[in-house]
Order: sequence, then C-alpha cells, then structure tokens
Amino acid sequence: MIQFKNKPGLVVYVTCGDPDLRASRQVVLAAIDAGADVIELGVPFSDPLADGPVIQRASERALAKGTTLRDVLHLAADVRNARPHAGLIIFSYLNPIYRYGMKEFAEDAKSSGIDGALVIDLTLEESAEYRALMSQHGLGTILLAAPTSTDARLKKIAQASTGFVYAVSRTGITGASQELSLDAASLVKRLKKYTRLPVAVGFGISTPAHFRQVGLFADAAVVGSAIVRLIEENPAHAAAAVSKWIKSLKPAGGMAAARG
Repeated sequence: MIQFKNKPGLVVYVTCGDPDLRASRQVVLAAIDAGADVIELGVPFSDPLADGPVIQRASERALAKGTTLRDVLHLAADVRNARPHAGLIIFSYLNPIYRYGMKEFAEDAKSSGIDGALVIDLTLEESAEYRALMSQHGLGTILLAAPTSTDARLKKIAQASTGFVYAVSRTGITGASQELSLDAASLVKRLKKYTRLPVAVGFGISTPAHFRQVGLFADAAVVGSAIVRLIEENPAHAAAAVSKWIKSLKPAGGMAAARG
C-alpha cells in the first residue's frame, strides 16, 4: 500500500493527454520532483459527471487528442521506470475500465507499475468482482467516502478500501473553492474509527492555507482542479508552472511516499 511518511502527504491529479501525452509526462515527473507523493493519472472520459468545468474541459481536450486508458497505462509504465518510488494511481470512471475488460485492466495495471486505482462512479455494492481482481494482482482499491454517509456505510467503505481512503471534503462536483468545508475534519475523524489506512482529503483544496489546514486532521491532501487549471493556463510551460505551485505548498525536502 501507499504510505505517507510525513503529514500531510500530497496527492496530485492530472488529466492525462491534456494538452497532450508528452506534456502530461513532463507535468507528472515535475510534480513528483517538486514533492508530490502520489499521482492520480486521470483517464479522460466523455461524461465526467463528478467533475467540475475545469476537469471537464481537460477531458474534452484529451479526448480530442485520442487519449485512451491504454495510453494512460503506457504513460504509467514510463513514469514508473523514471521514478520508481513514486505512488501512482489510476483515476477513472467505470466505463473505460469496463470496455477495456476488468481482468485485462488489473493485469495491465500491475505490469505498468500502478499501485492501485480509484473508480469514481463504482459503488461499494457493485465493487466485489472489481475488488477481488485488484486484490489478486496486489493492487489497491481506493474508495470515496462522503460527508453524507452514515457511520455504518463509512465502516464498510473503510473495511473494503486498500491503499488509502479518499475523503470527499464536501458534496457536489470537483473544483477549487475559497474555503475548506467544515465537514472534512468531521468526516476524517469518523473514518479513523474504522481504519488504520491513510485518509486523504480532496475536492476544493486549492491554496497553501487549505493544504496546511488539511494537515491538522488528515494524512494527505488531494489537489486536482487547481493543478488542471494551471495546465490549462500554461500549456506551453505546464511542468514549470505545476512545479512552482507545488513547491509553494510545502518546504523543500518534505514528505515522501513509500511503496509497500
């Protein structure tokens, strides 16, 4: 599983193929070198219902370039070869994985050096076959936990998760926000009753202040829309822009994630 040696760890989401796969590789390597502990390699999808306009636009651009799940797995293998100790997660909707074939996905994810996956629209109740395949190949299953979930459901999510648990800081779609939801700390506290896995908080984290705030109660912070917006605004110099922004979050020599 992925372990965050220091607190808070940093999980960075990138929509692969935006503006193109070569640029995505540069951005991912730059993010790792700047201090990102885990990279969520986003698979572009035509109907990303859980995502806000920033990531929706990125998916549209990536799809227009023909980016597929297979391309993302190839990118993962390249990154794994270049940065052996980085945490790498596939972030996808269920449809691309279903079309690829669940068994084939698990096999190819393993051979690509992936640590696990987060399938954002896969419900706990429908995940048994998927989780079994992932477990057979030594891959983590990262599940989403929402503030609106009952304690009974949070317990089931925590027990079914491997790798880490993704705590959604607020209800709604992804996107940067001005204030971090007050629900986030309460949700992490509730989850910690049921698991020893790291808990990462995402949705709306977009400033150094948010990052520091999350570090007071969670193991890691997930930054997505803020990174994707930087790439959108600096397509020719995306890697440099992302590197600079990540370095502003935490001091040099910060936390590292170990692949265990």
